Amino acid sequence: MIEWQWLAFESIPRGDLYEVLRQRQEVFVLEQTCLYPDLDGHDQAAHHLMAWQTVAGERRLAAYLRCLAPGAKYTEMSLGRILTPATARGTGIGRQLVAEGIRRAEQQHPGHRIRIGAQQRLEAFYQSFGFATISDPYDEDGIPHIDMLR
Repeated sequence: MIEWQWLAFESIPRGDLYEVLRQRQEVFVLEQTCLYPDLDGHDQAAHHLMAWQTVAGERRLAAYLRCLAPGAKYTEMSLGRILTPATARGTGIGRQLVAEGIRRAEQQHPGHRIRIGAQQRLEAFYQSFGFATISDPYDEDGIPHIDMLR
């Protein structure tokens, strides 16, 4: 069973925030070997979607993304920092996360389009949610990315 949380930054319990930031560091900095400022000043204005699962009696972060309001980063609202920890990959939780993120983002900011900066290798995955590629590939921290819009 998945416990979903959709919270503004200031409402995230400290322990949960610590786990989110730890997992972001684990996936984006260590696993993908990208030395970049993950703490980019956008978290405080974002809504954060967290999926929690209890495994062997331990509550674990199974997936995460953040949603920025229109105008915060792009003209459109945006979803970013989308991650699934290694322990939860292959379970379908990533697909559930993106679907739930779109649903909640559209509730939060009705009538606005959604922009993402996606790793190019995930283009077909995001296309399956109605995102269209709107840029040529570009390098971001050594990983080919594309901009996509829904």
